[in-house]
Amino acid sequence: MYEPLTESELDHRAAKRALAFQSGWTLDPSIFGDYPEEIKEYLGSALPSFSLDEKNYMKNSIDFIGINHYSTTYAKDCTNSSCGATENRAIQGFVGTVGERDGVLIGEITAMGGSYVVPRGMQEIVNHIKIRYHNKPMFITENGYSSPDVREQRVIELMNDVKRVEFHARYLAHLAKSIRGGADVRGYFIWSLMDCYQWNLGYNVRFGLYYVDRQTLTRIPKLSARWYKNFLTNKSERVYK
Repeated sequence: MYEPLTESELDHRAAKRALAFQSGWTLDPSIFGDYPEEIKEYLGSALPSFSLDEKNYMKNSIDFIGINHYSTTYAKDCTNSSCGATENRAIQGFVGTVGERDGVLIGEITAMGGSYVVPRGMQEIVNHIKIRYHNKPMFITENGYSSPDVREQRVIELMNDVKRVEFHARYLAHLAKSIRGGADVRGYFIWSLMDCYQWNLGYNVRFGLYYVDRQTLTRIPKLSARWYKNFLTNKSERVYK
């Protein structure tokens, strides 16, 4: 999810544009049959065009929307503002993203670079998808947490993953607010069942509800696994906001 870095009109437009370039690029053609207007405005003729038959073929060609959501960042405009070379790019909609405003982080840092704990973002992204795509059924296909100091933690600390429990409880609380507000969310999936291989980060970060010993491949349920089981069976006692 993206929030404007400042209250300026340019940054508000940048946050809206960031969403269009991040998710609208693929969802709009699949549901409306064409690219978002925000993308057309900035990329123009560089975008391929669709014939009328192609547009009609693509419209409402998906049954549900899968949302991978972990974090929220601030979006800043790069069309009339100073941005770095890696930010001021057409493929990103000329939007820069930062995790800090006036010296204050948007949320607690995680092991993933540029990813922060911002529970309200879950509610914001679901509500955005709900409105933009006429409340098409949604599944939260990924949502997870990895501690930034995981490599320095001992096994006992990794097993007692209180921060992961707090992360999911708080994100689920905001998801519940969206559902109570009418969002058609059909399911929620935690990333991940067990500690696994995280692409270019390899085994250096752990998202799992189950601890995996890299040498023996033994799998042991963490505190979060027990908490999630209790949550699913309505036995959780503590409520997070």
